[in-house]
Amino acid sequence: MNYIYLLINIAVIFFPFILSFDKKVYFFSKWKFVVPAILITGIVFLIWDLLFVKLNVWSFNPDYLIGISLWGLPLEEMLFFLTVPYACIFIYECLNAYFPKNELQKYSLAVSHALLGICFAILFFGYSRWYTLINFGFLFVVLFAVEYVNHKLRFMYKFYRAYLVSLIPFYIVNGFLTAIPVVIYNNNENLNFRVGTIPFEDHFYLMSLLLMNVYLYEYFKSRAIKKERS
Repeated sequence: MNYIYLLINIAVIFFPFILSFDKKVYFFSKWKFVVPAILITGIVFLIWDLLFVKLNVWSFNPDYLIGISLWGLPLEEMLFFLTVPYACIFIYECLNAYFPKNELQKYSLAVSHALLGICFAILFFGYSRWYTLINFGFLFVVLFAVEYVNHKLRFMYKFYRAYLVSLIPFYIVNGFLTAIPVVIYNNNENLNFRVGTIPFEDHFYLMSLLLMNVYLYEYFKSRAIKKERS
């Protein structure tokens, strides 16, 4: 039982790692962009995680942990910020390789506007709850920065497609984590609305995590291309 969370992490990354050598996607050749994106984003989200543990936003069930922790965070939780982003960026690149044409590109900005509006509205009503406040506040800032501050990188239409596909494994993995439960949420710090056993905020937590990773991934790729051309 103590290996449950560790096994979930292994399951998340197993097939994406094995399939990284697929000749169509050639994902392993992009690890030099993937690794820094994951590490930088991971540091941000680990700080977020530490804060939430201190604020009693969530906690971890020791029955499903191997017992190794750092700064109060289980090893498995730290691995989560490596395995999940890797799998999601892999999905992003697979979709780009196998389905290069995306007819929904013209709608991506409208979707971003709608999400910014949703974030603003939820912040207005849920600002007194830590998970709701930080989650939607962070998503609002990152989304606004990607669309309007550093608008030279245009990838959001591909991002939204990858996010929707990533929701499939998200419901499986997060369903296990919240149903067992491995992660225990304090409902006083969220909207106390769930999709099955998954808190509503988790859907947007995944979006923030994936968006920051994909943005940095695209940024490092574009910078490498510029160096090659100069």
